[in-house]
Parts: sequence; C-alpha cells; structure tokens
Amino acid sequence: MALQIDWKNLGFKYMQTDSYVRIDYTKGKWGQIQVCTDIMMQLHVAATCLHYGQACFEGMKAFSQADGSVAVFRPDENAYRMNATAQRLMMVAPPADLFNEAVRQVVKENREWVPPYGTGASLYLRPLLIGSSPHVGIHPSEDFIFLLLCMPVGPYYKDGFFPVRALVQERYDRAAPHGVGNVKAAGNYASAMQGDFTGKDEGFPISLYLDSASHKYVDEFGTSNFFAITKDNRYVTPASTSILPSITNKSLQVVAADMGMIVECRPVLFDEITTFAEIGACGTAAVITPVYSITRGDKVYTFGNESQAGEVLTKLFKTFQGIQYGEMEDRHNWCHKIL
Repeated sequence: MALQIDWKNLGFKYMQTDSYVRIDYTKGKWGQIQVCTDIMMQLHVAATCLHYGQACFEGMKAFSQADGSVAVFRPDENAYRMNATAQRLMMVAPPADLFNEAVRQVVKENREWVPPYGTGASLYLRPLLIGSSPHVGIHPSEDFIFLLLCMPVGPYYKDGFFPVRALVQERYDRAAPHGVGNVKAAGNYASAMQGDFTGKDEGFPISLYLDSASHKYVDEFGTSNFFAITKDNRYVTPASTSILPSITNKSLQVVAADMGMIVECRPVLFDEITTFAEIGACGTAAVITPVYSITRGDKVYTFGNESQAGEVLTKLFKTFQGIQYGEMEDRHNWCHKIL
C-alpha cells in the first residue's frame, strides 16, 4: 500500500518510518546489524551518554535519482567524521565498512519512505553513537550503541532556497579554541541552542558566531558553515580549529573549483564582510541558505537582493542538487548507489 504523504510539502522534522538499525559494541568488538521497529529503547540510568556527554551524531541524505535509482551522498565522509569525533570524545565508532553497510540496510528496509524523484525531498539519515556503560565517576564508556534512523524531509527552512537575515551572536560563544567545535559532539548543539533561539526570537533565522578568543574572526553559523563569494569571484570560507568540517562545504569547494573559481580556506576577519558580494550558510540539511543581511549591534551589512539569491550561490546550489539527484554528471563519484 502506497504511503499517503504529501512529498512536496514535507517539513524538516522527525517522522517515524518502518525501522531503524542498531549495532552494539561490547567486549571490544562490534556485533551484528539489528533491524529494530520499537522506537523506545532501554538504557542504563548511569550511562555515560547521559552523565558525561559521550554522544555524537551525523547527518546525511539519500536521494531518488533521475534514473530511478536511490543513492546516498558521500557516506564515506560521514563515517570518517564520526570516527574523528569518537576519537576526540574517547569513544569507539564503527569502521567505515560496517557504517556503510548499516546505511545500505536502513535505506533498503525503508525503501517506500524515500521521496520520489522530482519532489525536491530526500531521505534524511541520522547515525547516532552513544556511550552506554554505567559510570558515576568520570570515565569513558567501554560499551557503545550505534543507531541509524531515517525519515523523509523537505527543506530545512520553510521557504527553502531563499535569503535570510543573520545575527552576530556575541552574548554566547559556540565553541572554544582547542575545544570540541571541530567535531560533531551532541553537546555542541545544546550549548548553542540559547544563542540560536535568542536570535530567532529577535527575528533572525540564523546566528553567526565569531571566534571566542577575540570576536574578530568569523567561525560559523549555529548549524552551518560560513562561506562567501568575493566581488572578484573567489570562494572564501574560514579556517579555524573551532569549526565543524562540513562535508557540504568541502564538496561545494570542489564544485566551485570545477566552475573555475579560486577557493580560499583561511582565517576570515569579520571586517572583511564588506568585501563580499554573496554570503551563504551551508550544511547537509539545507545545502545552501543565502544570507541577505548580517546584523552586528546597530550595524546591518547587506548582500544582494533580499527576495532572490545571488547568481553564484544559485549556480552552486543548482549544480550541487543536480549531482545529488542524478541530473548532472557525478564527476567525483560522490553518489553511492543503494538501490
């Protein structure tokens, strides 16, 4: 029986699907992939994920492509990044081959939930790794649970690829130098919530964070990397030890270079934003969110048109989505066919 879903009007929110997969790490080794349907799970009351924040996650997507296949975008990169996060948090992540097999399994088990080609929607995948051993003294877990859930999603922002206003959040810092801002620790998002939602309460969909040491350099947006297009057509994105290495940003840099642009990954002074023609926030959920204005105190900096994304951002977005949906040549073999 076909699912009764309005695929073209999906939001970006949790939706229960047929199943998720789970793998347990105990006694120094990973077990078998389990397909689970019960959305509730038992967890020890003293588990390290609850008390000491040993939890991390990834975000990735599967797409129905133009040729009728289903492909996941760059899962190897997500496996690599989860491993890097796990090392930083003294956790053990599943090896890449097991991670990728879990991705294949969850997509196959939930095939009917992959939005049809042409709807603009995708199947969002959420790999989650948590420490499950009980400890009340600070100690890394010996056991871990890897979960991979999925759900169909539409645009992260209700208006989709449309310019938004950003606020420089200076009351709260997102991450400290030499902290864990460069990994996808679950706690990073809890610490940024107040700043992000304070901005939203003031009418700004996204907040921009500066380096916590001096507040002179651009770090990233609350849930996305920062990048800019200069007036002489260069792609500029910050280099910082406090920034999450976005797979979307990494890929966009390649797309930009393919388009003949010079790519610069370097420290970016906030004062430089007056030299930028276009600014975008990029990440898995939205791909690119054009930023029309950035407000810092009583100053407002604008970029382009508030009702339409800039020419370069539009071209980057269409090219990137074209690759993901199989409408353009996948020159770098980023799309891994699942079905």
